[in-house]
Amino acid sequence: MAELLVWPALIGYGEAAFAYSGFLRSQGTSARLGIWGVRIGWLAQTGLLVAQALDTEGFPWGTWAGALNLFVWLVVGAYLIWGCTPRYRLLGLVVMPFASVLLVAAWAGGGTGGSTSDTAGGLLALHVGLMLAGFAGLTLAGGLAGLYLWQGRRLKRRDTGVLRLRLPPLETLDRLSARTALISLVILTTGIAAGLASFDRGDFDIPMATTIAVWALYAAGLLLRREGRIQARRFAVLLVYGFALVVVVLPLTHFAS
Repeated sequence: MAELLVWPALIGYGEAAFAYSGFLRSQGTSARLGIWGVRIGWLAQTGLLVAQALDTEGFPWGTWAGALNLFVWLVVGAYLIWGCTPRYRLLGLVVMPFASVLLVAAWAGGGTGGSTSDTAGGLLALHVGLMLAGFAGLTLAGGLAGLYLWQGRRLKRRDTGVLRLRLPPLETLDRLSARTALISLVILTTGIAAGLASFDRGDFDIPMATTIAVWALYAAGLLLRREGRIQARRFAVLLVYGFALVVVVLPLTHFAS
């Protein structure tokens, strides 16, 4: 019964992705339709996750599909922090098609169903939640960095059309993407620590090593940026590549089994 809630979530996210695709042509109408699709879809997915939690003894998102379901909810929830404001609605062009595709994958893999038999311990459940929250934040940081690069390229070409979009200044996007990446890295660090505490020494494998490599990439980028050794544009490129790496690493993580 809980899985029925996936349909309004899919419809809402799909409608938002379609509406945002026309954002550059009709900002007002497309933006309003898009943000309402995001809100309705996210509320429906929230109900789905609550129903899953009530219908399961233990941690209901321990499979790869279930983790993907939770990850989509976290990404969209993070987007809603800024997405309701006009200056950041263009970010929906990146977030909502991505979220729609991943939610379909979670549904196809059975991650939106009701009762499961997962009995992960509390520490392992904390590890999963923190890792997914960290990856969701890094995804949003990558989207902000992509918006920075897109806007910077348009301004460099002296495209006056970009001025009508009322986008945040480049300095604001740079600062916000860096702060988002930093907070997400702290959350990811806590998740990795919880994972190392919950696993036996013999469980340290390629997925965990790959996750730590992702952590090292972001940590190095943030450190170099703080010391002024890389410019804002190069840092944005690093965040975009880091996002691509997150997409590769996410299916390999320990909870995606």
